[in-house]
Amino acid sequence: MGKTDSSFMPVSVAVLTVSDHRDARNDTSGDYFRLVSREAGHQVVESHIVPDNKYAIREIVSRWIAGNSVQVVLVNGGTGFNAKNSTPEALQPLFDRDIAGFGEAFRRLSWDDIGTSTLQSRALAGLANGTLIFAVPGSTGACRLAWEQLIAPQLDARTRPCQFVPHLKPVE
Repeated sequence: MGKTDSSFMPVSVAVLTVSDHRDARNDTSGDYFRLVSREAGHQVVESHIVPDNKYAIREIVSRWIAGNSVQVVLVNGGTGFNAKNSTPEALQPLFDRDIAGFGEAFRRLSWDDIGTSTLQSRALAGLANGTLIFAVPGSTGACRLAWEQLIAPQLDARTRPCQFVPHLKPVE
């Protein structure tokens, strides 16, 4: 992943924590995504915690997709294989384009830490109305892995040969 002399372009980020147990006091994964987004130079414009309910998840993310202030959505939680986990089912119908390589790459990177348990990860990403959406497991370690190895470089306009910044809708 090479860099060129292109300028950094900050993007507007929304963070969604999907959990039946977390709140503002113990949302370590949401806190992590907000912190590293700001440290990278991006603007965090929205943040919510929602129960693991596909309709509640879809409602919030749909609003962000339809609006003009959010370019990137970082979702943590609800991606496991448990019957209660519904993040993939909530998000996939919203995607105009799947980013299949994200889930594949995340599971490959996770293999080194959790071995065959990575088979139960349903991490995914897609693009909807010019809004980039990444969904990863709710552990802070999974969020760190996804951010450092996959998401951060793809939100940096200087990453070559390609990244997602040109595909994002303009913000108002």
